[in-house]
Amino acid sequence: MNQRLTVLALVVAAMVLTSNSGFAQDAAKGEQVFKQCMTCHRIGPDAKNLVGPALTGVIGRQSGTAPGFAYSALNKAAGENGLVWTDDLVMAYLPDPNAFLKKFLTDKGKADLATGSTKMTYKLEDEQKRKDVIAYINKFSEKK
Repeated sequence: MNQRLTVLALVVAAMVLTSNSGFAQDAAKGEQVFKQCMTCHRIGPDAKNLVGPALTGVIGRQSGTAPGFAYSALNKAAGENGLVWTDDLVMAYLPDPNAFLKKFLTDKGKADLATGSTKMTYKLEDEQKRKDVIAYINKFSEKK
């Protein structure tokens, strides 16, 4: 019986470790991923807009509303129609920003506004890198 419990405990531990290991977010790795984003974006208390808006506080912010940044009509329209950035929405946005914004507007019944393109041309397709960069971005968010 004792051996059976030991085997059961090992099986459960293995299941927990394997099911969570691929889904963990690592802000330190995300900081490294974010270096690719720094061509256009900055983040942190003194961040300024560049080609893209400063991303400090982006989680929880309405799309297209960073102060002093001239957004594309597509991005502004998404924000005006209810797009407020969450971890899940950023996760869906990063692989293809234009497709995401157009789908968001179309799903909101605003297909007529789903035209043009966002200024964001970079695509981050790797799921784990997206999770890690979101963990890093959250370090600079009001979200707790």
